[in-house]
Amino acid sequence: MMENGHPVIDIVLPTYRMVPEENERFYPSTAKALADKIIADELSDVKYDEDEAKTWSLNISDKIREAVTDKLKKTRFKIVVQTTIGQMRDQGIRIASRCLWDPTTDNYASCSYTNETLFCSVLIFAICTD
Repeated sequence: MMENGHPVIDIVLPTYRMVPEENERFYPSTAKALADKIIADELSDVKYDEDEAKTWSLNISDKIREAVTDKLKKTRFKIVVQTTIGQMRDQGIRIASRCLWDPTTDNYASCSYTNETLFCSVLIFAICTD
């Protein structure tokens, strides 16, 4: 198109967002509530078994990751779930994790469960992929 003998230049502003919208954010309280329910459902009636603990850990991690991903719906977060299951034997344990991330968009949630024979600790990380 020409206007007054000069070409018309359309200016298009970038529409790519670098941060998630408010309704797309990861809220640790929501993830913790989902994880607490899943852990209680999976471990409420079991006794510690070293051979089964790996399977329980994988199942819990997968179910929590799927539940959190479904709750976030089409966001650009990578969800990582770390589940630790161990036997209760009058011992102490300390679980630590370190990440390099953007504190304005990335976040985490943690929860734990215990019964007479086992403990379970879950860390849920949400890392924005933008």
